[in-house]
Amino acid sequence: MSGKRKGNTVSKVWELAEPIAAQLGLEIWDITFDKEGSLYYLRVLIDRPDGYVDMDDCEEMTRPLSKALDDVDPIEESYMLEVGSPGLGRELKRAEHFERYLHCPVRIRYIREKDGVKEFIGVLEEYNSEIGAITVSDEFGSHIVELSSTAFVKLYDDDEIAE
Repeated sequence: MSGKRKGNTVSKVWELAEPIAAQLGLEIWDITFDKEGSLYYLRVLIDRPDGYVDMDDCEEMTRPLSKALDDVDPIEESYMLEVGSPGLGRELKRAEHFERYLHCPVRIRYIREKDGVKEFIGVLEEYNSEIGAITVSDEFGSHIVELSSTAFVKLYDDDEIAE
């Protein structure tokens, strides 16, 4: 499947999901459409302004979203719909994610080792959308991290076990 088609699928689902989420007092955190083995998965991650999503929220979102997807039928392939929470160690991807979690601890994994470091934990100090970078501070100082060089940036939960 081409990246362009995949992007169109996600944007179509986002258009359907966003008003449903808003009506339920929820926010769309992220939507992905991925092929794993022979199966396709449409994953819709929801959040609340207070950051706490429970199973009831997921069920309340799944029913109307499933109906809207059946009615509009924007996806040709058979797929599994999964609605869930981004979790405590949520991945930060969009501008609003970075802006919402300024001054919070994050875990950053580079795509390729940089200055002898593959992964580190620091505090998200700044987000710069113009250059696609964040500023993170740790015990060694302040670092500018280009987002294009990262495998991920996630909120850091002290209780989390490194992947």
